[in-house]
Amino acid sequence: MRPLPTLLTLSLAAAFGGFAATAIRDGLEAPAQAAPASAVASTPTVAALPAIVGGQPLPSLAPMLAKVTPAVVSVHTKQRVRVSPFGNDPMFRRMFPELTQERINESLGSGVIVDAKQGFVLTNHHVIEGADEVSVTLADGRTLTADFVGSDPDTDVALMRIPAQNLIALPLADSSALRVGDFVVAVGNPFGIGQTVTSGIVSAVGRSGLRGLGFQNFIQTDASINPGNSGGALVNLNGELVGINTASFNPRGSMAGNIGLGFAIPTSLARNIMGQLIANNGVVIRGTLGLESQDVDERLAKALGLPEARGAVVTQVFAGSAAAAAGVKIGDVVLAANGQRIDGRDELRNFEGLQPVGSRITLDVRRDGKPLTLATVLREQPKSYLGTDLDARLDGATFAELPERLRQAGLSGVMVESVARGSRAEANGLRKDDVVIASNAGNFEDLPGFRASFTQRPAQLVLRILRGNRRADLLMQ
Repeated sequence: MRPLPTLLTLSLAAAFGGFAATAIRDGLEAPAQAAPASAVASTPTVAALPAIVGGQPLPSLAPMLAKVTPAVVSVHTKQRVRVSPFGNDPMFRRMFPELTQERINESLGSGVIVDAKQGFVLTNHHVIEGADEVSVTLADGRTLTADFVGSDPDTDVALMRIPAQNLIALPLADSSALRVGDFVVAVGNPFGIGQTVTSGIVSAVGRSGLRGLGFQNFIQTDASINPGNSGGALVNLNGELVGINTASFNPRGSMAGNIGLGFAIPTSLARNIMGQLIANNGVVIRGTLGLESQDVDERLAKALGLPEARGAVVTQVFAGSAAAAAGVKIGDVVLAANGQRIDGRDELRNFEGLQPVGSRITLDVRRDGKPLTLATVLREQPKSYLGTDLDARLDGATFAELPERLRQAGLSGVMVESVARGSRAEANGLRKDDVVIASNAGNFEDLPGFRASFTQRPAQLVLRILRGNRRADLLMQ
């Protein structure tokens, strides 16, 4: 026996392992975003294991994954951006156009083939957002240009189509049947290193309340989800798609790597969004109750005769809305919707945003301390309003709902979607992408509330706006 060389070998292996772990820990980051493009391309490495141990065959996911992995693709995007040393200052960019250069930003993500005949591929909106070119690489090595069908930023779902034959698609499971503790497997292209498989369990279902991530009904899993996994598949042990991987969470920052908190969009939601994108020319039409509400605090709970401080108390009901048709009144406290517990305003808004137009809704409310059940059908939520329809002083501007990610970050109000050149709104100082957070016309939190605030138009109209990180009050003349 020669113990010294063996000991030396083990010591070197341990030292290299520690070095590699430190390098990986220090060099990687990102919560569910597309990863920067890398020249590295590799295929999964399968460790050699004995087929039988103690006379018993080893359990393996390999047979299931052999059916799943051909349906998971890598998504490569390119975006052309113009970069100037003067930033976004339009005057200097016009004065020195020769200093402006074009740069191509590239990123990598993942996608899932869900319809082999039509060539439909589901991915995340943030994977393809702003892209000028999108290509898809299949597991068999083919690379194809993808056609954009549509996307929904507020649920982070996007749909593409690829022109290819002999595709393999994943069947969509009923994600509502998932239970905490069910085994799941994530497949994607983390860090651009090639198709990779990780496994874990379902840690929670119906997860919401994550800031900056739009409407939420996530599956939470401890299967590793890292940058580049976005848009990839979360499957059950039958090889059926239960979710689209979208985010990982790490308080140390996005590139700190996975810590066992990954989130996926359930297939029940992704299926609905995909159907709407196909039927509505690439857009999603949402339903709304047509009310505004606020959280119930201890003071309100006591005043309203509630046993605990939870629920959404109605502060405004818009005329002609679904809430008005149901008989909802100011002061009603919504405690549940379609049996789903409502703890506050954000939960009620999140519930609304995940329902399509025409959905039948049953609200469990408390009125004057007594339980009451109200039923209604969600009506279409307008996407924007012309300023001239609200007040002549806003002529030339178009107002839209805030992106849900901004609402999750704590903002309320409406966004200036566009401002016509030479218009009255432009002369009054409004600019595209301004966020109107207050007005002397009346209180509002969203687009319906903004419209309702102009029922009685003020003699002087002042809008408080947020432009970047600066606030300003604009007098509309």
